[in-house]
Amino acid sequence: MLYSRPCEYAIRALTYLGSMPQDEKIRVQEIAQSEGLPAPFLAKVLQQLTRAGILNSVKGPRGGFGFARPPQEITVYEVVAAVDGTEAFGRCAVGLAECSDEASCPLHDTWKPLRLEIQEYLAGLKISDLTVAWLRKKELIGQGGGIRGLSLD
Repeated sequence: MLYSRPCEYAIRALTYLGSMPQDEKIRVQEIAQSEGLPAPFLAKVLQQLTRAGILNSVKGPRGGFGFARPPQEITVYEVVAAVDGTEAFGRCAVGLAECSDEASCPLHDTWKPLRLEIQEYLAGLKISDLTVAWLRKKELIGQGGGIRGLSLD
């Protein structure tokens, strides 16, 4: 889609964490098992989010990951920026080395407003919004575990 597999894992993990009590630290293994994700790879992704100030990490038997800030303050754009970076939002839609308003590719005029709209959408979408949508969907379809079928529809 718009972001990498590590970014997808980050969003799924953060959505899961958003459904837990805010002061609780959740172990990587619990998140990985719930979401059907590889724990070692997920651990690396969660460390990236910790370095970006999105999560806190506590080592030890009572350790795990928790939010550094409330999920109502963390945008999906921040997560994408922390894991994938924002360079993709500035790249040419057809891969030209130089693409601007003055020297544009054939898709520039249609891609530029779409790219800005996507950025604004992700910047307005909070992790708490995803968690609410996920919990609502789980309740409606009566499924437990995982957010793999998450849709905001």
